[in-house]
Amino acid sequence: MTVLGARALNRATLARQLLLDRADMPVLDAVAHLGGLQAQEPQEPFVGLRSRLRAFDPAQLSALLAQGGVVRTHLMRRTVHLVTADDALAWRSRHDAMLRQRVLGTYRRELDGVDLDELAAAGRAVMADGEPRSMSQLAREVADRWPAPGTRALGEMLVAALIPMVQLPPRGLWRTKGGVRNVPMASWLGRAIDPPAKDGADPVGEALVRRYLAAFGPAASADLRAWSGLAGLPAAIAAIREELVTFRDERGRELLDLPEAPRPDPDTPASVRFLPAFDNAILGYQDRTRIIDDAHRGLSVAGARIVLVDGRVAATWTVEAGTVTVTPLSRFSRTDRETVAEQGAALAAFLSDNDSRRVEITD
Repeated sequence: MTVLGARALNRATLARQLLLDRADMPVLDAVAHLGGLQAQEPQEPFVGLRSRLRAFDPAQLSALLAQGGVVRTHLMRRTVHLVTADDALAWRSRHDAMLRQRVLGTYRRELDGVDLDELAAAGRAVMADGEPRSMSQLAREVADRWPAPGTRALGEMLVAALIPMVQLPPRGLWRTKGGVRNVPMASWLGRAIDPPAKDGADPVGEALVRRYLAAFGPAASADLRAWSGLAGLPAAIAAIREELVTFRDERGRELLDLPEAPRPDPDTPASVRFLPAFDNAILGYQDRTRIIDDAHRGLSVAGARIVLVDGRVAATWTVEAGTVTVTPLSRFSRTDRETVAEQGAALAAFLSDNDSRRVEITD
């Protein structure tokens, strides 16, 4: 079985994530291809798409949010993701059990004795008036019946797990601040959520495996679970295994992939890219060494914004008062420093509507 080294996996990841070459594709198609973008920080998806698409216009993503083409919702790993409306409706039921278990993992003691089906019914009854609500507003309206858990536990369970919700604009629009106002997904999109599969079939799980490999492969089953948070996908993998090809990584793990998916030459040049906080190009794996050294793995979950140099995490960046500040993790070569400065200036212009091209690189 062919062994793929870290550099080969890196270049495959960059190609699948549209980071090797910026893509000429519509914003909606890019969000779909990527399987969504992690979006608990509302402005970060704009930076993520700018790094992946040529001539990206933030107004296009804002329009999709306002019109319901894409939505902000709790999905993979119980985190807020920006996904297409079609994927949200198709995938949500498959995530139900995982979402419940993840909320219970945090609030099991508080929610002990609460009938979750009854809680869900009470929450739906409140939301039936069509009025958007914050998590705490919804929780307060059912708290008389369940006073013991507290509004935080009730609200998390209702909004992140029991009732498929979306966060309404202006939350998530370009350069717009807005609190979280939730409405049921089906009412916002005017379409019912796809029901769970019957008779033990798992067509959504099988589709998720294919979609994940298209955007993240080659990858191990543990990587797929780290991205999705879902258990039970080994059966979906087994169902489509004949469609897949397999490799090994340098640790000996089996890697799955789609036969025709790009696996570029490991020596393919990789341009500098500025990534947002919590970018799935890094978080989408259990083994992240293809793109970030283990010594810096903590950056991927700490909300640090990342700079890729030669395809790997080489620096963090921040922005304040129109100035992009880059902090290298090790010393840059002169060429890398010049390229990072050039790309940082372009990012500063993007974030400031061309009012600033200031960039600073720390020692």
